Amino acid sequence: MTKKLYPLFSFLVICVIWQALVSGLKVPPYFLPGPLAVGHALIADGGVLWHHALTTFYESAVGLVIASIVALITGLILDAWRWLYNFIYPLLVISQTLPVMVLGPLLILWFGFDLTPKVILVVLMSFFPIVVALVAALQDVPEEQIQFLQTMGASRLEVYRTLKLPLGMVGFFSGLKVAATYCVGGAVVGEWLNAESGLGYYMIRAKNGFEIDKVFAAIVWVVVLSLLFNVLAGWLARGYHRTLTHSK
Repeated sequence: MTKKLYPLFSFLVICVIWQALVSGLKVPPYFLPGPLAVGHALIADGGVLWHHALTTFYESAVGLVIASIVALITGLILDAWRWLYNFIYPLLVISQTLPVMVLGPLLILWFGFDLTPKVILVVLMSFFPIVVALVAALQDVPEEQIQFLQTMGASRLEVYRTLKLPLGMVGFFSGLKVAATYCVGGAVVGEWLNAESGLGYYMIRAKNGFEIDKVFAAIVWVVVLSLLFNVLAGWLARGYHRTLTHSK
């Protein structure tokens, strides 16, 4: 068995054990449905789930793109001016101690009930890992290489363009892969608080109707979307690595 098949094999083993325990112990379906019940819900509500998944995907994608742009600009500014880094970076770390859920009601009061609060929640959950990885990569650029470019007459902007930014983007994409697994969760949290569509909205409706199999079906979609964003981020990272390698 190849290593690529290990996750699929592990998933199948877990599903078999899960179904056996649920059937053997006669667990009520309103408490914990088995994989077969969840699969049936995925098929029976497939069209509805697809519609809600598209909404969540859109919110996540918009928020992740905005977070990436803001993190890139912020990371470059923090690296360029170290005094600003010493002032702002601790505040960024402290901000992560505040649960995003508590900001939801405030965002709804400030920005209304449309797409904006959900996108902001995605940005807040995705921004930090990207900017941290980017700043770390920028600061790890060897000082000897920087000094060499400076002795050749390179300006500060040219140092960033030819050396620091290309190497720093390696950290940027590493952070992006982490943020890609968070962005869907941010969108779902926003939909829990207020929404008219989306997987979070679907989960709340299913939970209120004690349709736990549908809740699990929505969770499956959340996992699928998170994996999709992670794969896309990994594909972008590999493409950049190849471009960086060929340019040397």
